[in-house]
Formats: sequence, structure tokens, C-alpha cells
Amino acid sequence: MSTATSLDHARPASREQVPLLLARIVFALVWAAVLLAVGPGLGLAMVVVLVLYPVGDLVLVGADALRSGTASRGARIGLGFNLAVSAVAAVLLAVAAADGVPAVLRVWGAWAVVAGAGQLVVALARRRTRRGQWPLIVSGGLSCVVGFAFVAMAAGPAPQLAPLAGYAAAGAVFALIGFLRLRR
Repeated sequence: MSTATSLDHARPASREQVPLLLARIVFALVWAAVLLAVGPGLGLAMVVVLVLYPVGDLVLVGADALRSGTASRGARIGLGFNLAVSAVAAVLLAVAAADGVPAVLRVWGAWAVVAGAGQLVVALARRRTRRGQWPLIVSGGLSCVVGFAFVAMAAGPAPQLAPLAGYAAAGAVFALIGFLRLRR
């Protein structure tokens, strides 16, 4: 989920968000499919796949930040925060992979919580000047909740990486909602 891409539909400039939303949808769905295809182990291919998600998020949030030059101070802070968090998450996921699936789930969970909170900051700051922020608010809140669930899964009897694909797919759904709202 963790995306700070705007779902604004109140301004004509919001049409610029369409490519970002389409990129978010395609990226998340392809990433989820690749994660499931690579399988349950933590071989090199899986580590690369795991690291690619926060890197992709970093690129998409960065593109949003570049398009949001006139955004409110709160939105700029939230976008900058999410850029930093995604960069750190990519590095920490690579390191955590050496310690196994539970460590990866703990790092992913922490990233989901922190990035979800950053997304909430962006959406709440933008709602004063842009309509259509409710999908971002819901997505950010759910990212926080699901992040805690990943941390709890890490302590379970048989932690698995497959639920991360569901997390990415849910992010794609919220981006699709934003896209459909823009198309109206």
C-alpha cells in the first residue's frame, strides 16, 4: 500500500497524477506476481524482489514529490519522509534477509507502519486544498494496521512472505480507486 501518490480530482493539474497511479497499479501487481512466482525461500532472487518494492515506492513517491512543487508544507514533509523511509527500508530488507523470514516480516511491518503514517500526513495535509484524499487516508491507516500484523506474523509458528503480495495488491486497489475517481 504505502504510497503517497495524490488522488486529487479537484484541480485540472490532477490529471498529471494518472501516469503515477497507473504506474503504481502495474508495479504493485507485477511485483506481487513475481514474489509469488519466486517462491517461499530467501534466495538471491527473493531478496532482489523484496528490495525492489521499497525502491519502486521510492521512485513513485519521488515522482509525486517532483510534481507537487506547490504542495502544502505538510505534504512536502510527508513526501520527503516517505522517500527517506523507503530508502532505509530497502537497505534494511536486504540486511534482514540474512536473518530469515521473521526478520524480513518485522522490517516490512515496521516500514508499512511508518510509511502508512507518512501517507496519512500527506493525505491529511492535502485534503485542505485537494478533494479526493479519502483513499489515501484509508490506505495509510490500513498500511499501519497491516504493518503490525506482519510483525505479529513474524513471531508465528510458520512465517511466510506470500502475504506481502496481498499487501502490494491492496495498494494497487487503492491506486485503482484513485485512478477511477480521476477518470470521472
